[in-house]
Amino acid sequence: MADKALADEVRAALAGISIPGGGMLDTYQGLSEIIVTENAVAFAIAVQPGMEAAFGPVRDAAVQKINEIAPAKKALVSLTGDRPQGQGQSADASTPPPGAGGMPGRNPGPPPKEAVKGIRHIITVASGKGGVGKSTTAVNLALALAATGKRVGILDADIYGPSLPKLMGIEGKPAMREDGIFQPHEAHGLKIMSIGSMLEGDQAVVWRGPMATSALRQLLRETDWGELDILVVDLPPGTGDVHISICQQVPLTGAVVVSTPQDLALIDARKAVDMFARLQIPILGLIENMSTFVCPHCGETTDIFGHGGAERTAPEIGAPFLGAVPLHMDIRLTSDAGTPVMVSAPDGPHAEAYRHIASGVLAHPAFT
Repeated sequence: MADKALADEVRAALAGISIPGGGMLDTYQGLSEIIVTENAVAFAIAVQPGMEAAFGPVRDAAVQKINEIAPAKKALVSLTGDRPQGQGQSADASTPPPGAGGMPGRNPGPPPKEAVKGIRHIITVASGKGGVGKSTTAVNLALALAATGKRVGILDADIYGPSLPKLMGIEGKPAMREDGIFQPHEAHGLKIMSIGSMLEGDQAVVWRGPMATSALRQLLRETDWGELDILVVDLPPGTGDVHISICQQVPLTGAVVVSTPQDLALIDARKAVDMFARLQIPILGLIENMSTFVCPHCGETTDIFGHGGAERTAPEIGAPFLGAVPLHMDIRLTSDAGTPVMVSAPDGPHAEAYRHIASGVLAHPAFT
């Protein structure tokens, strides 16, 4: 069935689900666009803060409808306490949506953090901006941690720009158990989950923030990770919904921030550090990526993006400096080939740089 036809069928089925206060879900102002991917049907239901519990049965009924209509696809249905937005139009802040009658206007705050079964430590790898090699760093850091004997997994939280399938040489969608729980991919000794494995070719993820955070929550909590010592979460660039969501939902051991040496990147790296500080997440340290360039022909060293910027910044913000990684052709080539340098050249100088960084992460007091 074509994606649009399936989306229309799901919306029609939602006409049979009543919502608190009267009305049906298919015409509810807080119902987002229904998105169909190769392996999932996803949408968000926005409600007034404090009404999440009342709309819980509505969400459950919607999931059941999806399971009946498209049993081979994962149902990604989120409830969000944001002000509802319907079909691209903002709701009037002074007028409660259907089913919201009489709720207080206060925000009850985020629910308590809940650990993920089987995972001892969760660390995030972040950057204030894109293009600094964060995902390549996250993958090689995860592999370096695994090389110490730790049981390690990696979660691709960059919902809009997932890159782990390419970096790790993963093909095909993840298997799913009969109870709807994902079985993660396994490659190079890591357990891996990414929404990129469920997309077709150049298919874009065109989702509002609540849908992206709901997808992330289900990838994290509805995956059979087994027993892990460390789960590395590759966050998207910036300081948006996904970052806030994971920081508020799960207890994090800490965050690693990646930057290039140049001032422009460090400005945004500082913002990422400030975000984690506001959310009371320990900073495990800063990594300077693309620290220097060594010409493969003549051996001359050139500081294309400057040099030492992250190392100088780390003490200014009270964070450890974990180490520097050069800008080198081998790192790029092995990443594109799905065999990261920690796998393809584990005894080489670049792998040694990542092992040094991994040692610094594990030495942080948060791991004691």
